[in-house]
Amino acid sequence: MAQRRDLSQSHQSWTDDLPQCEMCGVGSAPNCVYGAEGGSSQSHAYEDAHIRFRGEDGCSLYGVFNGYDGSKVASFASQFLTAELLLGQLATAHSEGEVRRILTQAFDVVEKSYFESIDDALAEKAHLSNFLPHDGSQKVHERLQELEQEVCGGATAVVALILNNKLYIANMGTDRALLCRSSSDGQNQVLQISRAHTTTNEEELHRLAGLGLDSALVRQAGKIAGHRSTRRLGDYRAKIHYSDTHLLSSAKSKPIIAEPEIHSQPLEQVSGFLLLMSEGLISALECAHGPDQANQELVAMVAAELAQQSDLEAAAQSVVERVKRVHHDVYVSGRQRAPLCVQHEDMTLLIRCINYPRPDLPTQGGRIYPVSVPYSNSQSTSKTSVMLSLVMPSISTLTNGTNTTSAPEEETPTPGSQSPTTTLQSTNTQTQSSSSSSGDGSLFRQRGSQAAQPDETGRVPPYVDFSHFYHLWGNEHADLPSDLPTDLATLGPQ
Repeated sequence: MAQRRDLSQSHQSWTDDLPQCEMCGVGSAPNCVYGAEGGSSQSHAYEDAHIRFRGEDGCSLYGVFNGYDGSKVASFASQFLTAELLLGQLATAHSEGEVRRILTQAFDVVEKSYFESIDDALAEKAHLSNFLPHDGSQKVHERLQELEQEVCGGATAVVALILNNKLYIANMGTDRALLCRSSSDGQNQVLQISRAHTTTNEEELHRLAGLGLDSALVRQAGKIAGHRSTRRLGDYRAKIHYSDTHLLSSAKSKPIIAEPEIHSQPLEQVSGFLLLMSEGLISALECAHGPDQANQELVAMVAAELAQQSDLEAAAQSVVERVKRVHHDVYVSGRQRAPLCVQHEDMTLLIRCINYPRPDLPTQGGRIYPVSVPYSNSQSTSKTSVMLSLVMPSISTLTNGTNTTSAPEEETPTPGSQSPTTTLQSTNTQTQSSSSSSGDGSLFRQRGSQAAQPDETGRVPPYVDFSHFYHLWGNEHADLPSDLPTDLATLGPQ
């Protein structure tokens, strides 16, 4: 048989020379299944992909691709979509209508190119399948399994394009885009730009009904060819062989499509940030605390990190870790929503700042440690916590408890020279979030008016859990200088 074409490998150099956007950070985490005795494991390899490129004419492209049944389609789409959009196809002279047309066409080309790349494998699979009734040998079965692994899988996507100071969001499937606008009073207004294309979306059900499908059966089934998305890239079973699927067999034409839904937003006088996330991230937060305030809570987490970290990559990763912690804490709590949190899918979060003020934090002389802080939700009574970053000054810069680096008397102290308590308090003031549609979105709540009662030793329960902080500090500073202040030298679990 002729050598199979592998376009995703033969054209990897198409985007090698494109610069990555420096105003963007990405965080990620693999899928996780919690064990009965406190352990955890991955159910499959990491399948998400992302892009964050800066092209010519002030054009920038960002995207998160949520792969399933393998990472092939997500990886292929991330490379080819970039090549279809940032190699001279877009220019400032293009109107909004032309940009929308180019975006839609790019997704169509990527879809067709992907199926061309697996065409030979599909043909061989069909050929061998004809032999099964006559030749059911182990060798044929093994080869069919190999081919199935080669051609199966798909991906959903959310893509952001910035051109002519306008934001375009193209999404298909279940990923999400949020635009956070900072208002003059310091509040964060949250706008969800994308909408999920699923078997519960009324407009999608109406579209499928127009093709001859029974929308009531589709809603009842919940999933089509194993997934609830009604728009996706790849997935030959739902595209090429859809007539073999009982739920889709009555369709007059291809029901599962790769056509994105496109929205646009002007960016004039916008100060804030854009969030693109895979379904796994937002789903983990929704499973833990419900869907009502998930957008506001996530934005509050991002705002809190951006207030204390100048490194966008670290900020994005910290937010992902927070979501993981919230999800896990609900699982171990054993409360009402715990059964919804037995596992989570791959998580990817992309943060793109838009004229958003970022702190000028020191890059040397300090160390960031996690501190667990109580977390509550207006829609839930569950008690859990998230991790804040506590900046501690370097041991080498401390003498008798003070920072030896001098600064002008009128200069505002940096986090590296503040006390840990001050740093934490200033962080908490950055966590307010609001939305014009629902709720105040506050991430951290004040303690109740009823004061905590002291125990038999006269102590009250701590509000902030420093145990993880103490553990890391103690491990890294086992041999402390003898002239350190007592409160630092004795840090550690008591």
